[in-house]
Amino acid sequence: MKYMGDYIPHIPDWFDARKAAQVTAFFADKAGGKINILRVTKLVYLADRLSMDRRECSITGDNFVSMPFGPVNSNTYNYMKGKANNHMDDWREFIGAERFHRLPLAKQIEIHDLDELSRAEIKILEETWVTYKDVTDQFELAEFTHKYCPEWRDPSGSSIPIDFATIYKKLEKIDPTELAEQHQADRALISSLNGGE
Repeated sequence: MKYMGDYIPHIPDWFDARKAAQVTAFFADKAGGKINILRVTKLVYLADRLSMDRRECSITGDNFVSMPFGPVNSNTYNYMKGKANNHMDDWREFIGAERFHRLPLAKQIEIHDLDELSRAEIKILEETWVTYKDVTDQFELAEFTHKYCPEWRDPSGSSIPIDFATIYKKLEKIDPTELAEQHQADRALISSLNGGE
């Protein structure tokens, strides 16, 4: 996802920026109050992937893309980079502006502050952190996703969408297409409730 000039990507109305901010804040808090942006993009993706494996749904509900340094949650990344056209207040409640490639917490948080996340989702975030917390080098973690996440493809300096069905197929789910269609149905419902088209 390369940005040109002052272009601001459109954020779909089904995307929950506050929830994505809380996922990001969880990892920033675990890292001591701020976290490298490349490292946290990998952790957020790996948590979503684990959730799709365990619960057959992601935590953030985001779109995914292959980028040069691995798979990325595209809308979450736009917020991380300050490139969003709506709901920035929801994001900034938890995450401060990027500085020197790091994202700081906007405030001290306790687990009860993460009120958009279910217990099952927090458990997955905890497991993701425990699994990868010792991989503190962001490039090492990015390289790991190239090998561990077969849905990632080298985009040759650009980005390539990763659809839900592809991830479910790589996770060896019985009916990846049906699971992907359920994601889209959930999004359509959220959009209708939010007054979208």
